[in-house]
Amino acid sequence: MVTARPKVDTVYDEEARLRALQQLEILDSDPELPFETIVDLVRDVLKVPICAVSLIDRDRQWFKAMRGLAVSETERSISFCTHAIQQDTPFIVQDAARDPRFAENPLVTGEPGIGSYAGAQLKTKSGYNIGTLCAIDQGPREFSGAELSILTKFASLVIDEIEMREIATTDVLTGALSRRAWLRCAENEVHRALRTKAPLAFLMIDIDHFKQINDRFGHPVGDAVIREVAKTCDSEVRQSDWFGRFGGEEFVVAMPGTSLADAAMVAERIREAVMTLRLACLGDHTCTVSIGAAAYEALETNPELALDRADQALLRAKLLGRNRVQSTPALPDMASAAA
Repeated sequence: MVTARPKVDTVYDEEARLRALQQLEILDSDPELPFETIVDLVRDVLKVPICAVSLIDRDRQWFKAMRGLAVSETERSISFCTHAIQQDTPFIVQDAARDPRFAENPLVTGEPGIGSYAGAQLKTKSGYNIGTLCAIDQGPREFSGAELSILTKFASLVIDEIEMREIATTDVLTGALSRRAWLRCAENEVHRALRTKAPLAFLMIDIDHFKQINDRFGHPVGDAVIREVAKTCDSEVRQSDWFGRFGGEEFVVAMPGTSLADAAMVAERIREAVMTLRLACLGDHTCTVSIGAAAYEALETNPELALDRADQALLRAKLLGRNRVQSTPALPDMASAAA
């Protein structure tokens, strides 16, 4: 996938871990039968009163599926699962009341009266622990090796199910976010910018004269060009940016914490990187992109408003000769027009 950028020390990279979780678009989603079935099976097989699929957000743990407790989330600061995601083997607490880390925890001293805990990590393909499948008993207990093996296997089923959901959010050809998934991420960034007053910018990128490429070289070559351009564009944006394929030969980027001027500079790097691509499938034919940039403006409540302005800037870039960056409101041109 273009958007996946695993790091060497993934477990303890909290910001990247949170991004991996957010990109899955599972937080606050509706109940789903596969997860409900798994927690039922774990509770029956391990003979525990409480079992949950727990996802660790920035300040909370949220339950995708839960048995034995009538809550959908708790504060992260009191969660056992926060400790579990910091290691790669099942996290075990045999006697919570005697464990100095948890003896005063309100989940131990009050409801539900946690006595023992076992959590198997939910590790994504990119290496991030986004949560756990946890089994909880209300008295001290030693979980056997066989029981932990069962819990770990069920955790593998959970993460497989979660990542199957992600397939629908990624573009098959490029691995970038799909249009639907990108719009959801961009909407979240608009809401965050509205709350925090932080800058937010958008880029709209279009491959120049793409129809001519398809007509001259054929659709398989056209697909290869789209893949390479997507890879090049994604390599020039930050890990905190959201890169998606909007349709056909058009791509979009949401850039949180970024001013319009800075976004235009990133757009210029993208334009130059694509222009220097040498694709064997195109022979001597070069590939270029036109890019429109726009900034989120206060009181806008959805990304489409800023995207419309980015699209207007993109149209102007094409009218001015393509292979250029154009901003709305206009900034000085950063690339000369190309014939």
